[in-house]
Amino acid sequence: MRVLMLGWEFPPHISGGLGTACQGMTQGLAHQGVEVLFVIPRAMGDEDKRSAQVLGCNEVPIARFRRPSKAARGAVDGRRTSQGVHADGTTVVEKVVTRKAGAKGSKTIAPDVPVETLLELLEIDSPLRPYLDAEIYEKVVTELKSTSKTQEAASEQPSEETRISSETMEAVRELRALLQPDLASSVDAASPSTPQGAQYLSFSGQYGPDLFAEVARYAIVVGEIARREKFDVIHAHDWMTFPAGIVASRISKKPLVCHVHACEYDRSGENIDTRIRGLEQLGVDYADRIVPVSHYTASVLRRRYGAPSDKLRVVHNAVTHNEQIEEIRWQKNIEEPIVLFLGRVTFQKGPDYFIEAAARVLKVEPNVKFVMSGSGDMLPRMIERAARLGIARSIHFTGFLRGPDVERMYAMADLYVMPSVSEPFGISPLEAMALDVPVIVSRQSGVSEILKSALKVDFWDVDDLANKILGLLRYPALSEQLSEEGRDEVRRIRWEASGQALKQVYAELVP
Repeated sequence: MRVLMLGWEFPPHISGGLGTACQGMTQGLAHQGVEVLFVIPRAMGDEDKRSAQVLGCNEVPIARFRRPSKAARGAVDGRRTSQGVHADGTTVVEKVVTRKAGAKGSKTIAPDVPVETLLELLEIDSPLRPYLDAEIYEKVVTELKSTSKTQEAASEQPSEETRISSETMEAVRELRALLQPDLASSVDAASPSTPQGAQYLSFSGQYGPDLFAEVARYAIVVGEIARREKFDVIHAHDWMTFPAGIVASRISKKPLVCHVHACEYDRSGENIDTRIRGLEQLGVDYADRIVPVSHYTASVLRRRYGAPSDKLRVVHNAVTHNEQIEEIRWQKNIEEPIVLFLGRVTFQKGPDYFIEAAARVLKVEPNVKFVMSGSGDMLPRMIERAARLGIARSIHFTGFLRGPDVERMYAMADLYVMPSVSEPFGISPLEAMALDVPVIVSRQSGVSEILKSALKVDFWDVDDLANKILGLLRYPALSEQLSEEGRDEVRRIRWEASGQALKQVYAELVP
């Protein structure tokens, strides 16, 4: 069996748990004899290719597109303006979000809104972007504060934002052409294997201001790959790749599996980006099977997106076991105990609860050191909050860590805390446990469903979190017991089992 797998990142170039999980899945599938062609936006050439063939969209030439006719671009009746507003006052995105799912087994998406029209949500401009790091966050805030000056300058010459919007619109036009029933009429007659006059689309592979344009370009290139390659099933990871999965499925007539590692409600609470939410709905509606990483996420998909239960197949994540654990032991430079937070510093991960708990612990045990490793839009606020609480000397912000530095940080820690507000799974506690570090996780996480050797708290209960931190630091016997039991437990949570479960999902769809 061969799988066309679509993802946004792959080790060693990762921004979080998504890339790590994708690598683990390919390893588990390889153990089951499944061949994987893994497509990422931009290949650097140093990706780990031991368990999968890794292909970058930046390496794939595509035939130039004909300009589709007005009808082919998905023109609709007079109910919608150029801004995507209907006569009833709702936007295209709102139509996507509020409609009911189609009939069982149907691939008709939003009968009242054509599929190509759904992709108009990619054209909606906004100064806010998902996955902002600290540098981009500060830049966005500065731009928002000087809106009038920016608009005045824009009238004199095209801004970077204008150029990005233009690229997005062009990419979406071509993507809509791919989503037409008659795909062949949208591309040049030249054979894709001999792309005379072909072009290469540009990709950064990052979560930057050009993200939505890259999502559209990625789908276009994946469509070209789907024409050339032979495979049995398509497996798309998270919203960035769902449009590409739909394109590939329409071209190849192969079944689509949409893997949900996190929902927009996990990342943003109720203040969601409707564009992302719309693409998630698109994937849920079109997929032949939906794979959430936990029963917690499955319940969110049923409640928020109307996902039918007969489509859902929960497959828990696992952890990659390092056979040379002793070699990465790291000598601590300080005697004080270290309590670690490691992950994106965003609303979803609960960094503010970690800071508040730290302040309570330090009132009782002032010698404890707290470390926050990671980057994200809440990082500046967390640094300021630590200063206001008077604990700046006791908490260290390392920034984003990668590769061996992550393992060293785990090895130096005496305790790992994951106070996530909404965590579909959470691989980091498994990584910590594999290195003999006791962990505290929020009950609002998927990983809490499978862990027995971890202390659990409600993310909002800062007092309980502080008490559990103090308990593990004050009673070494308890900490040692959790470490030993956790080490044994995590050895049984292997990607081979996840790979076997995924293969069974594929077998339901492939004759």
